Amino acid sequence: MKAFLAECRVLFSYPQNIILLLTRLVLAFGFVQPALMKINDLEGTTKWFESMHVPFSTLFAYMVSGFEAMGIVLLLLGLFTRFISIFLSFVMLTAIYLVHLPNGFSVANNGVEIPLYYLIFLLIFVTFGAGKYSLDHLLFEGKKYE
Repeated sequence: MKAFLAECRVLFSYPQNIILLLTRLVLAFGFVQPALMKINDLEGTTKWFESMHVPFSTLFAYMVSGFEAMGIVLLLLGLFTRFISIFLSFVMLTAIYLVHLPNGFSVANNGVEIPLYYLIFLLIFVTFGAGKYSLDHLLFEGKKYE
């Protein structure tokens, strides 16, 4: 039985890096529209943050827009994936708390469902890194980062 389980483990480990790559690409694509909406109307984003009583709303509008834009590029490249995933996780936690939590779970009501999925995917990258098909692997292979 032990040998069978060991063989299953090896067999199921093969698609791991492809799945990490696909998840990175899908997640980066998911950040495109929200990031562009914020960047294209930073004044509106600032006012929106003010309406939610976010302190230093102008600063946070720029920071969130910047992290999301950087996140798109870094996730696509698989570069500094753990670090950007930590920052984006904080963005998702804040979005869940300030925007989506009052609406419940369902995506139909703008609930926490989608940002929660994003958060879980980001935590996967914080935990496992970007995988073999990434610049992280190419640049930092065998080093402490990956």
